Amino acid sequence: MTSKQRCWPVTATTDLLRLLKAAFKNEMINLKKQDLTDDEALKILKREAKKREDSIDLYTKGNRPDLADKEKVELVMIRKYLPAELSEDQVREIVASVIAELGATAPSQFGLVMKAAMAKAGGTADGAVVSKIVKEMLK
Repeated sequence: MTSKQRCWPVTATTDLLRLLKAAFKNEMINLKKQDLTDDEALKILKREAKKREDSIDLYTKGNRPDLADKEKVELVMIRKYLPAELSEDQVREIVASVIAELGATAPSQFGLVMKAAMAKAGGTADGAVVSKIVKEMLK
């Protein structure tokens, strides 16, 4: 075992934290702000987690398990900083209440329901799950 292999988790953590710090800094530059709000920071963390999920899929399809494993480790570390996502049942309850509040019945009101449901979920729900449930309920 080489010295690089022994300290890999420490190096991976350091590398990931440097990448996240750079992502935060880039967002501050893009927004022309000195500080980020908690919502903006969560948005960045979710974006980075999504990148890792996409990379894992691509590396797995490309038969590169070594790179996929590295991305999985990074994804686990990023998820430590994210709030727990709502379960599908909790999302269903939110979507049902939003549909009842808005009186939505037609699929043409999908965008309106999605916007309200995502706002009500407060960023703790996966957009793909919310979208799937809204489509089911508006049929």
